[in-house]
Amino acid sequence: MQPKETPPDGHADVRIVAASPEVARRVAEVLRHCFATTEQRSYPADTEGGTRLQLTVDTTSAAEPARSWLETSRSPAKDRGSA
Repeated sequence: MQPKETPPDGHADVRIVAASPEVARRVAEVLRHCFATTEQRSYPADTEGGTRLQLTVDTTSAAEPARSWLETSRSPAKDRGSA
């Protein structure tokens, strides 16, 4: 299932696919500790019991340590778009 529209600026739609619901939830929990997120939505990933979680991450509301990493990893505007 593809998102119908692009998320707002500063946000990212994240899809986590894992063999078990517990593994998918652990990954989502790590993201929640770093960023503000929406409530996760859970779907079967396949007929073999896999799980797919979807959530939206707000990178403008980052918590530590993600905040300091994001601030230092951003390239200047003039460098964006040049490869």
